[in-house]
Amino acid sequence: MRHSMEQDFVLQMQDGIWWGTFPRFAGAGFLTACSCRLHGSGTLVPGTLNLALHVGDDPDRVRADRQRFANAIGVDAARFTTCAQVHGSRVEVVTADKVGSGALALQDGVLDGRPVRGTLAETDALITDLPDVPLLLFYADCTPVLLADSVTGAMGLAHAGWRGTAAEIAKKTVAALVEHFAVRPENLLAAIGPSIGPCCYEVDDGVRDRMPGYTEFFRSRGNGRYLLDLWGVNRRQLEEAGVPAARIVTAGVCTEDNHELFCSYRFEKGKTGRMGVCLCRPGFAKSGKIE
Repeated sequence: MRHSMEQDFVLQMQDGIWWGTFPRFAGAGFLTACSCRLHGSGTLVPGTLNLALHVGDDPDRVRADRQRFANAIGVDAARFTTCAQVHGSRVEVVTADKVGSGALALQDGVLDGRPVRGTLAETDALITDLPDVPLLLFYADCTPVLLADSVTGAMGLAHAGWRGTAAEIAKKTVAALVEHFAVRPENLLAAIGPSIGPCCYEVDDGVRDRMPGYTEFFRSRGNGRYLLDLWGVNRRQLEEAGVPAARIVTAGVCTEDNHELFCSYRFEKGKTGRMGVCLCRPGFAKSGKIE
């Protein structure tokens, strides 16, 4: 793999499904899983493990691949809780009545004779303190930001593209965890997942102008073009929100540079599936075993 992964982020495989995980989160009692694109049944890009229902892929195949992913990482696919990401900065609290939103369908309705709950609307970050709730967001170059607090059991998962980063969604997710669950930022673990890296993410003056406080993370290429370090900006925002630098880990994996392994919107010019990033605090599993 180019831009080889640090020890903070490792690949795992179970039953043909590959994903990346952050071992430090496991040590704190949280499951993390960033799906790889290998060995899927998607039709949008044949053979891709696409976990998103909103990109025009066959929904039955997406549901089947979500089930395979859930089985591999050890969560209940019916409890996947998702949101309709709009490149904003809204944070939603996942309460018991919202668990399973979007697990099987984008909209409320009936599937195979039973009611299903659609995805949570116009949201780019989810937080909860409930156990056994696998939060699931979708990415193809945008930056996943994962947050977990072993003291309160609260956690958060954010989708930070350049617009969300400009709107400081990482900071807002930390603030929401503090507001709703009395989290202390210094207790948080944070991770920045696989996403387009500073090696590849070229943007223009318009993007730079939207981030006046972070110009040091733009490297000029001339003619009003820049390479943007979204990893660095989000790390800085987490530190500004009170998360200690030593408690922030970065996957260090560029999705465009490693497009064979992860979905990349830029490399595939928009025609691609989505990586699913799952964050969960396992509780009492169905088997009766404490996870």
